[in-house]
Amino acid sequence: MKFNKWTLGLAAVGAVSMASAVRADEAKLSQVQTALSNTTISGFVDVAVQYNMGNQSTSGNLPPYANNGFGNVISSDANTGIRDGFSLNAVDVAINKPLDDSPWAAGYCVEFNAGTGAINGVPSGHNIVDGNVSGGTSLGLLAIRQAYITMRTPLGNGIDWKLGVMDGITGYESNTGYANPNYTRSYGYIINPTSYTGLLGTYKIIDGISITGGIINIGTTLGFDSNGYSLNSKNFVGAITLTAPESWGWLKGSAINGQTIQSFDNNGVITYSASATLATPVAGLKVGLAFDALQSTSEGAPEAHGNVYGVYATYDATDKLHFALRGELVDADGLMNNESGEDDPFNTLGTGTKIEEVTATVQYDLWANVVSRAEFRWDHAENFHIYGSNTANDEPGTQDAFLIALNVVYKF
Repeated sequence: MKFNKWTLGLAAVGAVSMASAVRADEAKLSQVQTALSNTTISGFVDVAVQYNMGNQSTSGNLPPYANNGFGNVISSDANTGIRDGFSLNAVDVAINKPLDDSPWAAGYCVEFNAGTGAINGVPSGHNIVDGNVSGGTSLGLLAIRQAYITMRTPLGNGIDWKLGVMDGITGYESNTGYANPNYTRSYGYIINPTSYTGLLGTYKIIDGISITGGIINIGTTLGFDSNGYSLNSKNFVGAITLTAPESWGWLKGSAINGQTIQSFDNNGVITYSASATLATPVAGLKVGLAFDALQSTSEGAPEAHGNVYGVYATYDATDKLHFALRGELVDADGLMNNESGEDDPFNTLGTGTKIEEVTATVQYDLWANVVSRAEFRWDHAENFHIYGSNTANDEPGTQDAFLIALNVVYKF
């Protein structure tokens, strides 16, 4: 084959063009790699089987077994709560780029989940303070649990900002179920707001002491009506966290945190929470204390408030075997839709409500990356027959609710 100068010239141009395209592709790939550097993907699959002793299979109220609060019924026409049988609680996937050590660091977090216990940080309406109850469930569909951008400003020791939808910052129990001592939720968890939409800034004063402040959208918890909200109404958040340093001996790692959310508008709520996780001189034994309080700011409506007191104990017998015990006292007035204070078989929570619950959990990690635990729970309402009651079906409730559950979670 013969080549003339035109052929060679075209070949040279083609080679240059191909080289430029390769360099452009490499530059694009380099940009993508840089944007994705230090990005992690993690998550979990949470499944369970449970048995509700007694007549608790109706669409009436049950204790807060899952994420979606008291009553455990996601919608009036879909009995999808945690009942007798098997359940897919949550499939959770998080894409996260944490802040690095640079003074102007930035990152992000996007977390999706689905299932009967999924958390929706962006529910319908204005119920955006807490994503686990009052419109904050996902009806089993794919939901955005978190989606925020993190930014650091180098003022003093540095302020780390979060802007978007994020998990709550205090409370003894978190939105990640397997990270909690027990499988089922506490009453304190459904009172303490666990999801925010807004702006939060955290500042570390010294090692072991940090404060958080911010402003979030107004919202409600535990069944308060969301009608009448103004879009320019906001809630204000303040929190402090104290952590014991290494020099404190057997108390090292103990933590105390407190938070308040203040609403200055009608139809809002004010919440307070404080919790402590304390190490003990006994290796593997920790004790915990929790207090959560809520009160309504609604004008002209019956006063609604509630206090929840919780005590926890956890013991790591071995690297694989763990025990957890929780006890709670609920002292509340008018947190749901009954105000009469009468002992009616169909009443839900009303005036003078007092509830106690005890939960015992045994966890044994037989497989790698798997949390497997068995749990027994007993709830008792002193004044009301609230568990399993269903007025529409003329089904009276009981004062006691019992649950036996097996929970298995795979973490990746």
